[in-house]
Amino acid sequence: MPILDTDRATLHHGDSLAILRTLPDCSVDTVLTDPPYSSGGMTMGARQADPAKKYQQTRTKRSYPAMIGDNRDQRSFTLWASLWLAECWRVAVPGARLMVFTDWRQLPAMTDAVQAAGWMWRGLVVWHKPSARPVLGDFKRDAEFVVTASKGKPGTFSRRCLPGVYRHNVNAARKIHLTEKPVPLLVDLLEATKPGGVVLDPFAGSGSTGEACLSTGRRYIGIELSQEYTALAADRLQKVMAA
Repeated sequence: MPILDTDRATLHHGDSLAILRTLPDCSVDTVLTDPPYSSGGMTMGARQADPAKKYQQTRTKRSYPAMIGDNRDQRSFTLWASLWLAECWRVAVPGARLMVFTDWRQLPAMTDAVQAAGWMWRGLVVWHKPSARPVLGDFKRDAEFVVTASKGKPGTFSRRCLPGVYRHNVNAARKIHLTEKPVPLLVDLLEATKPGGVVLDPFAGSGSTGEACLSTGRRYIGIELSQEYTALAADRLQKVMAA
């Protein structure tokens, strides 16, 4: 049974692939999600380190609940992503959009997985992060990417020409997940999706995508493996709905 189930939001606790298999065919209008990157290092040992060590600078460390599933190698990551992305394709309506966050290390693997799962790859959106850590003598890695795709020809819902680069700072004081994306960025991405539509998020984290969906009048279906983050996301969604 879902942890939260209302006419505006549903939140499941459990493994995304297992729960996706229970959802009906052609039942969601958009998939927008931020899966674990299994990244954050140049070597296998670095990638399998504690995310709190991989993704934070020493002087800015805060305590967050543990992230689960962030330690796959390249081949297993691609296979795993292909499996859940194929289930997302099944539950999406024809013309649905897919938007998946990734970083520069996993960009090739994620674009392979998207296409292996049946989605039509349509390009990349760049999230420019001004607050990214500097690298002495090297280029600053101040961008993450959103792989965009569709199930066949996508629907067009905005009369505005949307940009390919969005600039948003991370609000460190507000975020409750180690790799949480800014809600204003998620709201921007949703402009390309069906107004009032159903948005699926197989990796809900702390519920930031759910907040963006609810604040823009869309229905949200989230799945989260971590019990701690499920509780945080449920609380967040309930507060947004009560506001």
